[in-house]
Amino acid sequence: MKLSVIIPAFNEEETILKVLHRLNETKVDSVEYEFIVINDGSTDNTKKILDNNQNLFSTMINNEKNSGKGYSVKEGLKIAKGDYIIFQDADLEYDPLDFKKFIKVCKDFDADVILGSRFNYSEYTRSHNALNKIGNHVLTFIFNILYNTTFTDIYSCYACFKKELLNVDSLKTDGFEQHAEILGKVIRRGRKFYEVPINYNGRTHEEGKKIKFHHIFPVIFQIIKGRIN
Repeated sequence: MKLSVIIPAFNEEETILKVLHRLNETKVDSVEYEFIVINDGSTDNTKKILDNNQNLFSTMINNEKNSGKGYSVKEGLKIAKGDYIIFQDADLEYDPLDFKKFIKVCKDFDADVILGSRFNYSEYTRSHNALNKIGNHVLTFIFNILYNTTFTDIYSCYACFKKELLNVDSLKTDGFEQHAEILGKVIRRGRKFYEVPINYNGRTHEEGKKIKFHHIFPVIFQIIKGRIN
């Protein structure tokens, strides 16, 4: 089994090195890892840190300018060679130690898609913005109804899926709604879906969190569009 981990990073000088070290600490002997870092036009020391620690990742893509997480994800997907894809944010809101849960489910059940749930959390979850949580419940409810699934948290950033289920050239979005586009495509093509509990140490907006409540509207549109197309 080969696992491609896609790590978009924009101005994450405080955490990028911690993330890479933690990722390497999660390795298990029976899995081949590919760590793909996308430096999304960072203006702080993120690129310098990456240049000085190339032993911690497989490949680095440098966007000439900040083009957004969605664009960076697509660039990473284009070169990923793994059997499975998983996304890792560079801000350490999500703990890479939870990868072991995804790997176990992949191996034990030949899963097509696995989502991490912040609400069925493993050991801890940080209390975060109430509107974001309400929005997530709304998105999850709509998604479950339209795609006949039973997930509890579709918009955690921990999603693992078989690479063969997604044609990266078919992706049309670059914003926060891209996660919904990807999830809709792999769910429609897959058959075996699972969810695992994860830990979550979410940031506040003051600490750098970028998603806002108004992002719920393009996400809802994408969920519906992905189901009827």
